[in-house]
Amino acid sequence: MSNKTHFLSSGTKILRPVLSGLFQVGLVGLGLFWLLNSGAEAMNYRWQWYRIPQYLWFVEDGEWFPAELLEGLMVTLQISAVGLICTLAIGQTTALLRLSDSVVGRSLARGYIELIRNTPLLVQIYLLYFVFGPVLGLERFTTAVLALSLFQGAYTAEIFRAGLNSIAKGQFEAGQSLGLTKTDCYRFVILPQVIRRILPPLTNEAVSLVKNSSIVSVMAIFDLTTEGRNIVADTAMPFEVWFTVAGIYLCVTLVLSGFAAWLEHRLNVSSH
Repeated sequence: MSNKTHFLSSGTKILRPVLSGLFQVGLVGLGLFWLLNSGAEAMNYRWQWYRIPQYLWFVEDGEWFPAELLEGLMVTLQISAVGLICTLAIGQTTALLRLSDSVVGRSLARGYIELIRNTPLLVQIYLLYFVFGPVLGLERFTTAVLALSLFQGAYTAEIFRAGLNSIAKGQFEAGQSLGLTKTDCYRFVILPQVIRRILPPLTNEAVSLVKNSSIVSVMAIFDLTTEGRNIVADTAMPFEVWFTVAGIYLCVTLVLSGFAAWLEHRLNVSSH
């Protein structure tokens, strides 16, 4: 009987905050719905949500195909995925240069970080696209990935540097005393611990990368934002289209955050 009571008590403790959160989200949702509906009525705007599905997918000969918005989402995901890999590589390399014994390496890394972090991303994209892109023969996709990687890499470098500094120097020395090379010490001893510690801020940078990818639409890349803007121009449905685009971005970032939380939990479990 006591076990059953304890089980019910534990279940109540778990369900209570969940139900409370759902109730609060529901209230906020109703408030937003009322606000948007009131604004639309004041402007004599007629909602046309029934037209949105045709811009997500269409059926031809019994087969489903992605329409403009989903095709734009695929481009956004490609840019974000390649950009994230390059961001991590740039961030880690820059952090190692910041902590190296080379004066030139430290100066180059510091100059890169200060330059990128103190200039707007949009200006950097314009410089790469209109100035360096034609000179180097870069395609728009490559330019977009490079711009996002350089921008996010400057912030990621500081995250890596903080993570490396948080590891006791004795662990590096212990690895070398066991006969490991400097590279092997970083690979097998230092970096696994660093990744566990910096995973939350790295997740924030990954989410920022996905959101910042919308800015590359200025380069006429047919990503999710560009496709949304084109649909608005053709249909005069700004509210429905942009709410849909925002919802898609939100779903992507929530999935990314959820995956990072799961990975962090797995790493913590494996470390114990």
